[in-house]
Amino acid sequence: MTAPRILACAVVTLAALTACTLIPDEPVAGPATAGGVVGVGRGAGGQTSSSPTASPTVVTLTPEEYRTDLEKAREPVRDAMKKLAAPGGLKTLDKRLKQTVTAVDDAVTRLAELAPPAEVKTQHDDYVEALRALSASFGDARQDAEAQRLCTGPAVLTSMDRAGELSEVEKAADALSGYPASVISVKAPKKRTRRLSSGKFITSERRPGRAFLELRNGSRQDAIVVLVRGKRKAVTVYVRKKSKFKIRGVRDGSYKIYYAFGEDWDSKARSFTRSCSFEQFGKSLRFRTVHTATQVRWTDWTITMHNVTGGNVKGKRIKPGDFPG
Repeated sequence: MTAPRILACAVVTLAALTACTLIPDEPVAGPATAGGVVGVGRGAGGQTSSSPTASPTVVTLTPEEYRTDLEKAREPVRDAMKKLAAPGGLKTLDKRLKQTVTAVDDAVTRLAELAPPAEVKTQHDDYVEALRALSASFGDARQDAEAQRLCTGPAVLTSMDRAGELSEVEKAADALSGYPASVISVKAPKKRTRRLSSGKFITSERRPGRAFLELRNGSRQDAIVVLVRGKRKAVTVYVRKKSKFKIRGVRDGSYKIYYAFGEDWDSKARSFTRSCSFEQFGKSLRFRTVHTATQVRWTDWTITMHNVTGGNVKGKRIKPGDFPG
């Protein structure tokens, strides 16, 4: 009678594993089992015995060893600073800032584990703390770059220098007299507000056409305007705030119009260094010249780069990486 009961219960278990429990008619014979926990023997007095753990021995570095470790820690920081100070706009700024933060953090980790010569122990600790503060300052600069308040590496260094954030770490480095501790490998530029004249062409193809494009910049910031035909940058021109300019001789074709606003134009970086923003005009402009037996006709265009009452085309904000600078 046992087999039918086992079969019935197995069928139910396939449908729902918790639906039934097999209770055999007879005790099930099998090997005995036992459980236990491996313990630790006790010595006299009932106390648990354990082996003593040896404390690590900290070996103080010789001046030569310390100098070598300092150089190894600071060189990646100096290299990252040079890359940060190189020409380049907002497209690559966050990447370079991130690399700089990583280099400084690696230096802090490495130096914090050292046992420097006794005579510079206090100066060494101050130096490590100054590097930690420098890392935090570069982290703040990443936020400024993300908000587009700072738009180039040199602008970041200028801002940090004005806040005294670079000089603090250099003071700590100077206090390690006789040791190579300086991590600032470049000179931060002074704050400037550089501008081109309105209508200054940065790049331009030949313009043999009859049409013109008038640009009206009524905003509070200077701008550069880029005309793109197909995949080619046809014209890049500077237009100052509260001014207008006509690009004459525009070739026939369909153009996308981009403009960037900002402060302090860096010609090497081809970028504004502060308070930058990027936009695309909301429609493509078609320039076409038509010849007939008696006349030649073409279309001139005027765009305003600021909001106006009755405007019929709205510009749209774009990412820095989408701007054809």
